[in-house]
Amino acid sequence: MSFRDKVDKRLSRKQKAYETESLMKNKRSEDYQVIEEVFDKSTLMVIYDFMNKGVIDEIHGVVSAGKEARVYWGKDPDGKELAIKIYLTSSADFKKGMIPYIEGDPRFAHVRRDTRSLIYTWAQKEFKNLRRAKEAGVNVPEPLAIQKNVLIMEFIGKDGERAPLMKETVLEDAEKVFKQLLTSMKRLYSKGGLVHADLSEYNVMIWKGKPVIFDVAQSVLVKHPMADTFLRRDLENLHKYFKRKVSDIYSVDEMYKKVVAGGRK
Repeated sequence: MSFRDKVDKRLSRKQKAYETESLMKNKRSEDYQVIEEVFDKSTLMVIYDFMNKGVIDEIHGVVSAGKEARVYWGKDPDGKELAIKIYLTSSADFKKGMIPYIEGDPRFAHVRRDTRSLIYTWAQKEFKNLRRAKEAGVNVPEPLAIQKNVLIMEFIGKDGERAPLMKETVLEDAEKVFKQLLTSMKRLYSKGGLVHADLSEYNVMIWKGKPVIFDVAQSVLVKHPMADTFLRRDLENLHKYFKRKVSDIYSVDEMYKKVVAGGRK
């Protein structure tokens, strides 16, 4: 057995034992079925590298699970809570859906079209978009590290329980949240140079009374040929959600003018 095989074997045994133990503590039997799917050898190597570098100290159960990715709750060596998002390299279901959001973006002009390369690019895209949004003053999870298909972010929530989605929340002051989101979209557009491109009540969390926007992998540069179409779709989604919650709400056209006022970065 080669040295690499020994490392892989030891790594696989150690990490999967830890993951299984964590899942057992959380009593989520359905998660056993995705352990092999999520933690392939390449992903295990990335997790192990993050542990060696002191980025991750603990990994616990799944916080959210979708067809494209799993988000795990973890901690760093100082006990700070982490969101560990692992894109599934075995998932080709959303490959076609990625292309419209990657094409037209000069940051990823030369990406290969095989599934693994696209998924690695998707993870990189989310990291870079989060960083741009954060620098623009938009309330998003802070991106901490990225490697291959593993993205480490600030955990929004407490003690492993994520903040509720806007969809799951009864807003105490819907008008205030609506205006905060509109301001975030303006900052994202004018300062961050981005359009979210999939904004709705399902990818906004409410934490400490404020909206936190997440899931920005599909976000596109404002110069993207579909940026205007995506922006209007985002605004229509917000208008549809808030129209019965906010009296005298702006029209979609009025919202659009407020977001794009001042021009693009």
